[in-house]
Amino acid sequence: MYAIPTPYKISALLNQTTYLVGGELKTWTGQMTDVYSTISSTEVYKPTHLGAIPDMGEAAALEALDAACEAYNQGQGDWPTMKVEQRIECMEKFVTAFKEQRETIVKYLMWEVGKTLEDSQKEFDRTVVYIYDTIEDYKKLDRDSAKFSKQDGVYAHIRRGPLGVVLCLGPYNYPLNETFALLIPALIMGNAVIFKPAKHGVLLLSPLLKAFQESFPKGVVNIIYGRGRKVATPIMKTGRVDVLALIGNSKSAIALQDEHPNKNRLRLVLGLEAKNPAIVLPDADLDLAVNECISGSLSFNGQRCTALKVFYIHEDIIEEFNKRYVAKVDALKFGNPWEEGVQLTPLPEPGKPAYIQELIDDALAKGAQIINKKGGERCENYIFPAVLYPVNKTMRVYEEEQFGPVVPILSFKDIQEPLNDMADSNYGQQVSLFGNDINSLAPLIDTLVNLVCRVNLNSSCQRGPDVFPFTGRKDSAVATLSVHDALRSFSIRTFVAAKDNPYNQKILSDLLASGKSNFMSTDYIL
Repeated sequence: MYAIPTPYKISALLNQTTYLVGGELKTWTGQMTDVYSTISSTEVYKPTHLGAIPDMGEAAALEALDAACEAYNQGQGDWPTMKVEQRIECMEKFVTAFKEQRETIVKYLMWEVGKTLEDSQKEFDRTVVYIYDTIEDYKKLDRDSAKFSKQDGVYAHIRRGPLGVVLCLGPYNYPLNETFALLIPALIMGNAVIFKPAKHGVLLLSPLLKAFQESFPKGVVNIIYGRGRKVATPIMKTGRVDVLALIGNSKSAIALQDEHPNKNRLRLVLGLEAKNPAIVLPDADLDLAVNECISGSLSFNGQRCTALKVFYIHEDIIEEFNKRYVAKVDALKFGNPWEEGVQLTPLPEPGKPAYIQELIDDALAKGAQIINKKGGERCENYIFPAVLYPVNKTMRVYEEEQFGPVVPILSFKDIQEPLNDMADSNYGQQVSLFGNDINSLAPLIDTLVNLVCRVNLNSSCQRGPDVFPFTGRKDSAVATLSVHDALRSFSIRTFVAAKDNPYNQKILSDLLASGKSNFMSTDYIL
């Protein structure tokens, strides 16, 4: 009998009829868009209706923009001019309310994007840690800035200030963690934000609207719903957005940039696609390499920008690597996210199985083979990972970021082959390098660090820990999203300068003693 554990059942539809603009939870009376999960709640397959969200358009989008601009008020608003400790108090109030919604958010992470129970819990908990780490790093930034510098007879009090109004668009694969990796640093640095959730993973944010409303001054956080072209495009066209913060596809990012009339004034914070390779050298520990390549390529069905999306295996070990790898792939368990031991889960995008099938068919027509027994097996909401070998550069699966369960494998004889491919690639986020001989590894590392931004030695590609830099070259990223760097990505250095003379010395001393300026202060939070 088909049974869903009680804690994970969807007992009622969640119709999100409110949105947050200008500090008010406003009621939406217009058209709604139904939200479905590709996970079936019945024995005979049928997508599960989860609820609905507002289908907003230009009027609602511009209302949110007006509210954000009013809150920022050209840098004169309460939020951008607020004391550091006051902004931290707001953030601490929010994270306290956020933690109370763990059970609900974890449940919707499973239903909306198909993430396993364990990974959904990890995403929530990691987000909590990210917020606290951001607060602590912000305190350190403030402590480091609570001083005067003197050079060539000029005093300078240097701090970081906000950039203005931020349009924030998060991704569906990490709709909580990566969205908050944009939102949290943007907010704490004093910017006003307009946030539109991704198409999938949107209802899980519903329990947080009230927390945002009650934790931050009005207009500082504005949350709207709808398709990007209907709400993000008209916002960008006004030219009143100072920062575009987006994690997603470079085509979307470029399209939105093109709508802005003053591109030179638009700051970009972008996490985009990647085609991260694994390079397995002939002296690699094969058991280690295979295990890391399994998790790297197929955790969350490969729906991660940091996933391993193409393998380069040395020809001396290709046969043995393929044998071990496909055995482990076929042993992976497919099921619903809450099932014990499940590793492969339903794909949240209804059209994804058909797209993966197109990649497989194209590769087969051009000489590849499916080398695992279960590769390409399909059901209504999934297609089992297909391991393709030998792959060549004419195949779509080599060129495109598949973002799903299909694994292309190439063999190489000369290490220059994968290096040349990486140099020619449009992407440059990370690489996984497997090997043991330091005489081979040393020059390789020296080259790879100039092709990508993270070289993972004998381990799969990943984003964390969040205190490490997360960025990419070429079409993979703009700006850096570690805890430390994100605060800087959403701010700019600004300072007050004064010539060293008795007249200015008295003014500066009086300013500091009075405590009347939030910017001019040498006080700091321990």
